[in-house]
Amino acid sequence: MTSLKDKLMAYVGEGNDRTSNKITVVGVGAVGMACAYSLMNQGACSEIALVDVVADKLKGEMMDMQHGASFARNIKIVAGTDYSVTANSKICVITAGARQVEGESRLNLVQRNVNIFKFIIPQLAKHSPDSILLVVSNPCDVLTYVAWKLSGFPAHRVIGSGCALDSSRFRFLLSQRLNIAASSCHGWIIGEHGDSSVAVWSGVNVAGVPLKELHPKLGEPDDPEDWEKIHKEVINGAYDVIKLKGYTSWAIGLSVCTLCQTLLRNQKSVYSVSVPVKGIHGIEEDVFLSLPASLGERGVSEVIRQILSESEKKSLHDSAKTLAEVQSGIQW
Repeated sequence: MTSLKDKLMAYVGEGNDRTSNKITVVGVGAVGMACAYSLMNQGACSEIALVDVVADKLKGEMMDMQHGASFARNIKIVAGTDYSVTANSKICVITAGARQVEGESRLNLVQRNVNIFKFIIPQLAKHSPDSILLVVSNPCDVLTYVAWKLSGFPAHRVIGSGCALDSSRFRFLLSQRLNIAASSCHGWIIGEHGDSSVAVWSGVNVAGVPLKELHPKLGEPDDPEDWEKIHKEVINGAYDVIKLKGYTSWAIGLSVCTLCQTLLRNQKSVYSVSVPVKGIHGIEEDVFLSLPASLGERGVSEVIRQILSESEKKSLHDSAKTLAEVQSGIQW
């Protein structure tokens, strides 16, 4: 008997169900789903694979996204607790891990999430050996280092989302003070994605005008206009959101989606992401920290050597030492 499908369609040739731009999201908590939703809504890829250990929630999230398919581009949504579902991914976004609770520093999360990564990373490397790992789980910089060690991947294919979001928060807060668009405020947060991050006040500019030249005390402790308050708000931003709503989600989801688009499309855009920094700015420690980096289809291609003030260099070195101390205590 001829099927409805055969009556509807005239056969021409074999189609290809294998997609070319597949992204895996590990962890379907608030952050993971914000990443997945942003990827779907912006048509960033051709397939999204969701992985988690909680089967019922995983299936529910998959179905919920699939049911919106007619309102989005034709993106295939799959899910499973078995990592075989992630096979042939171009990018693996890792959001799984113990959630940061109110008042807890990112660095306190280290060992709990290292133990989780010991299972996740080898599985991803097995099924997508040529993929780029994009680590979002906290503490981001230490876990990016852990992912690099556990995967055996070259360092340019292991990236932490790092201070991309911190830099966005910085630009937004600058824009509020100046009453212009955040996209027109150019400023960078580098170093640790956390409490020891570094605001590069020496490079903050609008339309190429260095604000430090107009206001030499910019970002200094004795600044009468107290612009340093903005950096404190950047550091406390995640803590404030967690205190108010229990978790962060939408901003990091948008950030990760943008990074994925940059990687897949080989755009060579520059973002403050966590990369290996030994040998840059005189750093001697074998750590990952956020620096402005050019991203393309093979991962990180170049790291920008910013011109930093002596105080900024010192703060960056202190950040590296802090992370190296934490890494020395990891139980592998």
